[in-house]
Amino acid sequence: MGPGRFARRAALRAAIGGAAARPFGLPASAAAAVAGSAQEHPGVAAALGAAAAAAAAARRRRGVPLPGRLAARLAVGAAIGVGTRFVWPVASKSPATVSPRRSWTVLDASEDGAGVAIVVNPGAGSGAIGSAGPPTEALRAGLPGAEVVELDGADDLEDVLERLAAGGCRAIGVAGGDGSINTAAGIALRHGLPLVVVPAGTLNHLARDLGVETVDDAIDAVRAGHAAEIDVARIAGRPFLNTASFGSYVELVDAREELEGRIGKWSALAVALVRVLRRSAPVEVELDGEARRLWIVFVGNCRYQPDGMAPTWRERLDDAQLDVRVVDAGHPFSRCRLALAAVTGRLRRSRVFETWPTNGIHVRSTGGPLRLARDGETFDGTDDVEIGKVGERIAISTPHAGGG
Repeated sequence: MGPGRFARRAALRAAIGGAAARPFGLPASAAAAVAGSAQEHPGVAAALGAAAAAAAAARRRRGVPLPGRLAARLAVGAAIGVGTRFVWPVASKSPATVSPRRSWTVLDASEDGAGVAIVVNPGAGSGAIGSAGPPTEALRAGLPGAEVVELDGADDLEDVLERLAAGGCRAIGVAGGDGSINTAAGIALRHGLPLVVVPAGTLNHLARDLGVETVDDAIDAVRAGHAAEIDVARIAGRPFLNTASFGSYVELVDAREELEGRIGKWSALAVALVRVLRRSAPVEVELDGEARRLWIVFVGNCRYQPDGMAPTWRERLDDAQLDVRVVDAGHPFSRCRLALAAVTGRLRRSRVFETWPTNGIHVRSTGGPLRLARDGETFDGTDDVEIGKVGERIAISTPHAGGG
């Protein structure tokens, strides 16, 4: 995970801990914010701690006495901050690993990137930490022998990638988010090419799991020639490298995309979430022949951590498994029960939430064709869908020279 993502997680954890400790007073709230954020990002914790210390000093200068039980309040606050990890687990800072026998192949590229073709998608987001815009010039400077193409408004990402792959390059790459990477992966698989991943999206889930946190990491990976062979999963015949889903999550993505051009991505997500919670209906399907009514179906390419409905990172990228998680709509007040179980840490024992590993599932919709998602991109499926793995893998560049 890139440092920016840890900083965001730290800020959110500080807000959660601070709010939970507020009944015990401002010192407890400040201690909870610092202790919570320190688990994700020490820099954020240091800044919050300095601000809290300055506020305490200002109170003393104004003659406002500190509470006699300050130490106890600070201890309570710190305990609450640390305790947030039991509801929302702390994210791993280590990249995922793969088996040593196929973990680090050699990318057929030279020190200066000759033979590599990289497409920059400037509309993908602002994921690379410290970048003020698309990383086109940074890539050209770091890999002077590579062909770096920046899309303009008239270009289609898949068409440009296909043209470059057919032109004889030895590795194809993309600077963008997970959706752009998914598109490039499909091209790489069809042409039997390694894939170069440059984090330039909003969340960069795959790059994060590979340990490619910055544009410089991507450049270093190409120069060193390191690549990891990771699992490829498919939904309705289309590859995905992170996750696939159907149900309410797909409705959420569609609703967000409809709004984000007008109000921005995160505001659109908040509005879309309210709409979906109010209007969404469960899907009626058969999973491997069993009739089910489901709100959400999440399928991860390899096992995700933590358990529950907020899967965030993977420890391996080649375990040959799918991680299936569903929210069952067959129980009364299932979504409310799910939320209550999540905030009380009892999700594993909730009757409305199920999770299991497998290498494939067959889905038959009894309500017509399904709307599907893969790596954050939605598309129309049929009423009969296969999701699975058949041993397919793709080599992706990574800056690490060993299996973790």
